[in-house]
Amino acid sequence: MLALGKLLELTLAGREPSEKIQVCASGARLQWKAEGVLLIDPPAGRDTGLDLLLSAGIHGDETAPVELLERLLHDIAACRLQPVVRLLVVLGNPAALRRGQRYVEYDLNALFGGGEPSVSGADALRAVELEQQVELFFSPPGRRRVHYDLHADLRASRIERFALRPRSAQRPSRGQLAGLQAAGVQALLLQDESAATFSAFTSERFAAEAFSFELGPAQPLGQGGAAELGRLEAWLRELIEGREPAMAGDPAALPLFRIALEVIKHSDAFRLHLGDEVASFTELVPGCLLAEDADGRRWLVEEQGARIVFPNPRVVSGQCAGLIVVPVAVDEVCA
Repeated sequence: MLALGKLLELTLAGREPSEKIQVCASGARLQWKAEGVLLIDPPAGRDTGLDLLLSAGIHGDETAPVELLERLLHDIAACRLQPVVRLLVVLGNPAALRRGQRYVEYDLNALFGGGEPSVSGADALRAVELEQQVELFFSPPGRRRVHYDLHADLRASRIERFALRPRSAQRPSRGQLAGLQAAGVQALLLQDESAATFSAFTSERFAAEAFSFELGPAQPLGQGGAAELGRLEAWLRELIEGREPAMAGDPAALPLFRIALEVIKHSDAFRLHLGDEVASFTELVPGCLLAEDADGRRWLVEEQGARIVFPNPRVVSGQCAGLIVVPVAVDEVCA
């Protein structure tokens, strides 16, 4: 297997490869672009016109998605997986991956597109570096652009594997919903507001078909649970090889939620009135007091069927401490 196929090993060791370009026996070309960033070009004459960005490790403790990408790279480098798409693989936060922690100083997934202009240092520089790499990758005109940003959860969830679609000028299609179901996704969140996440950056800046995937609990490296991600991995392999992924079920059966409100922590006085044991997608009682902060800020639950997603009162001030989501019908949102 070619050395560049061992991207995770190189990244964890903090090593830069001596050979920046390697060519597989299949004709696929691997190119080291930056730390944790690898470009794969398909063999000549086999390019289907898809630019596929796969990212993981934006948070350093989310290892199962990182290990999934490593398996794909191993098989490409060993000619067991034959790409017919341009593929950019990104391990987002090498420093945090090496430490096995969510981030080093600041949450990288809140820094894209100038989301926190006051933040400086290594995390801000990494966000800019990744933005530049993505801009280069998506620069060829007239191609389909897709970005899947793979994550794992800090907290238990009543819906273990779900996706989040950032704000987009295009409405989601029923075909996209069927594809998500085939990948093992059990629900989709739709975001109407701008955000500073990696997937929001590619959606808004490059009109990419962008989704963030939440793929179960975060675990140490080597305990990522490959079996639980089998459907997603098989789906990505089909996409990379240009095979039409098998669609699963009725798109209308995929639960859809709209993000009704982001609960932003403004100060150290913030209090979230939920215990640490409360899982994502727990239903909330209308009229209940969800959270309080300084200056009399209060968050009351107003919507029927509202649920809490990503509750985390320990984020730093200025970051989201939870999302309130409400169910929405497929006919209301799909093209």
